[in-house]
Amino acid sequence: MLRRLALTAVVPLAVLATAVPASTATASGPAASEPVPAAVPTSGPFAAARPALGPLPMPLPLPGFLDGGEGTGAGEADEARTRLTVSVENTGVPGADGTFELECGPTGGTHPEGQAACDRLAEAGATRAGRQELFRETPEGTMCTMIHGGDATARIVGTWEGRAVDTTASRRDGCEIARWNSLVPVLPDVR
Repeated sequence: MLRRLALTAVVPLAVLATAVPASTATASGPAASEPVPAAVPTSGPFAAARPALGPLPMPLPLPGFLDGGEGTGAGEADEARTRLTVSVENTGVPGADGTFELECGPTGGTHPEGQAACDRLAEAGATRAGRQELFRETPEGTMCTMIHGGDATARIVGTWEGRAVDTTASRRDGCEIARWNSLVPVLPDVR
């Protein structure tokens, strides 16, 4: 919401209205000789407040607090690259335990399912909800089913689309199992 307000304030209506002065604007079609009314007053107390025409302002990157932390700075191309270290233990799945590097854009590293993991991260990054929820830990006090999904634990550290990531995951209850499953194939499928 704040982002929309900030972006709409970039080009004030008065500047747009003065782009075609009333003296030069004419209607098109059968009544081509009739002048088009101007959106800016030409007489009265507000006539003097007509802004001078000049270059329209360019939209500037918004600070992180205005766009939900999704800043669009000039160095974003360098930051957008994903680099994660995924450490997994106690899965009981052959080859799933260990520490793996995952790089996306282009895909690289030692992750056993690198391309699929990068695709999952890109899919989550395409939605605002995914950006906010993917690596977020279960909030304290959340009601979760008391289902034990195993002893598997994982830690993910690095950057994802320019955002710092440092989170742990387990399968200790229903909330954590759902969170783990949402991170598959970044984390191994241990169902």
